[in-house]
Amino acid sequence: MKLIEIQKIDKLYFGCEEIARVLEISEASSRVTASRYAKKGLLLRIKKNMYVLRERWVAAEKEEKFLLANLAQTPSYISLATALDFYELTTQMQRNFFESVALKRTKKIDINGNIFRYTRIRNQLYHGFKKEKGVFIATPEKALLDAIYLMSLLSG
Repeated sequence: MKLIEIQKIDKLYFGCEEIARVLEISEASSRVTASRYAKKGLLLRIKKNMYVLRERWVAAEKEEKFLLANLAQTPSYISLATALDFYELTTQMQRNFFESVALKRTKKIDINGNIFRYTRIRNQLYHGFKKEKGVFIATPEKALLDAIYLMSLLSG
């Protein structure tokens, strides 16, 4: 079965070019294969041409899901309650819920029951984050400031 060969891809995420390489098929055929496997739930589609094996997703650490959150919408960084939870500054965190701040648009992505919420902020406010373990994440102070800013928009 083709899935056994795809499982040999030793990456958190991959695209159709990787599927084409391991299956020795054309990239067009690999797109069809990826689509079929995603419909069956064997692959999870993160965004266009970005997939994760279901079993790899289930075993993924929190930081790996943070990385996928960064990649699912770029540019973005982990912030708000998710970042505060990462720094152990809050206990008010929902399981399987990841909040990010982005420049492009506000949107929500559901990946296998995990909710990734992106909140758009103005360009002037897109700062105060760092790269830690390959993940863009707000500093504790910036995560709090992002939360205060967004709450002020809702109340104003």
